[in-house]
Amino acid sequence: MSRQDSTLTLKRVQELLAAFPKAKVLVVGDLMLDEFVWGRVSRISPEAPVPVVWVQSESVMPGGAANVANNIRALGGQVELVGVVGTDRWGTVLVEELTKRKIGTEGVLREPSGPTTVKTRVIAHHQQVVRVDRERKSPPDPSVISRLVAHVRKQLDAVDAVVIEDYGKGVITRALLEEVVPLARSRKKLITVDPKEEHFDLYHQVTAITPNRAEAGEAVRRELETEQAVVHAGHELLTRLRCEAVLITLGEDGMCLCERSGHCTRIPTVAQEVFDVAGAGDTVIGIFTLALAGGASMPEAARLANHAAGIVVGKVGVAVATPQELLARLDQRPARFKVQGSRFKARTFNLQPRT
Repeated sequence: MSRQDSTLTLKRVQELLAAFPKAKVLVVGDLMLDEFVWGRVSRISPEAPVPVVWVQSESVMPGGAANVANNIRALGGQVELVGVVGTDRWGTVLVEELTKRKIGTEGVLREPSGPTTVKTRVIAHHQQVVRVDRERKSPPDPSVISRLVAHVRKQLDAVDAVVIEDYGKGVITRALLEEVVPLARSRKKLITVDPKEEHFDLYHQVTAITPNRAEAGEAVRRELETEQAVVHAGHELLTRLRCEAVLITLGEDGMCLCERSGHCTRIPTVAQEVFDVAGAGDTVIGIFTLALAGGASMPEAARLANHAAGIVVGKVGVAVATPQELLARLDQRPARFKVQGSRFKARTFNLQPRT
C-alpha cells in the first residue's frame, strides 16, 4: 500500500525535541574532518586556466560518521563515536572539534598506520571550486577491529540506538559488522545503517537502512527511474534483509519510506533552496535515528529527518540543523502540507554523495 506524506505538527516536533536530551546514540563508522577554505575569485591564473582564490577565512567541521554524531548532538541528543583517526595533526583537530561539541570520543582510536581522512573544499562566492582529499581506504589491522568491537560492547547497554555509517573508507569491514550487528540485535537496540552495496548481506534484521537512490538501485541490480521502481526496490530490500524499514533518499524528489507492515510513504522534499548537498545524508540518518530513539514512529522520524535535510542543503558547506531552525520552519509553513505530485526523473542528485 502506498500513501502520501501527512503533516508533522509543530506540537509533535516540540514533544520530540523535548525527548531528545534523554536519547543516547552510538555512531560507528568512518570518521573524517571537513576543512573549508573560504575566499573570492577576481582573476584567472596566468600559469593555467584556473581561478585564483583569495583566501579570506578557513574553518573545519566533523565529517562522515563524525558529522552524523554532530547532527544528533545539534538537536540535543547524547552521542558516542566509535572509529579511527590518525596520529597526525588532523586527527588531533578532529578530536578537539568533537570534544568541543560534547560528543563522546572514548571509542575514537588514534592509529599511526594511516592518515586521518580529510576533505578540503575551496569555496568562492558560495560555490565549490575544488575538493582535495586525503584519505585511507585500507581496512585497519585486525587488532584495531577487535578494539573497536570492544568499545561497542562496552557502551551498548548505555545507548538506545546504534548507527552504522559506511563511507567505504575501511572502518566498516565484514569482520566488524559480523560482530557489531548481532551484538546490538542481542541487546535489542535500534540499529540503523547508511549502507555500502558490498555489505548489504550483513544488514539482516537491522531496524532500518537509509540508501540513496543509486545505492538502492545497485542493491537490486536495476535503475530506479520511476516511483513504482523505487517502491518495488524498497519492498525487495525489506524482504531480503528482514528489516523493519527502508528509507530511500531521492534528492530533489524527497524520500520514500517502506515499512514491514506493507505501507510505503512518499515524502516530498521541503528544501526551499539547494546550495550544497554535502553531508545531507548524514543529517538524514542521524535525525531519523535520534527521532526513533526519542519515541517517534517511522513516518514521523522520516519526516523530521526530511525537514532537517531541507535546512542543511540550504547552507553552504557541511552543516547541521538546530532545534530553533526546525521549529521556525514548521511554524512558518501552511497548516497542512499538500503533495503536488511526484517528480521522478532519471537524473537527480543524491542527498549523500558517497565518496
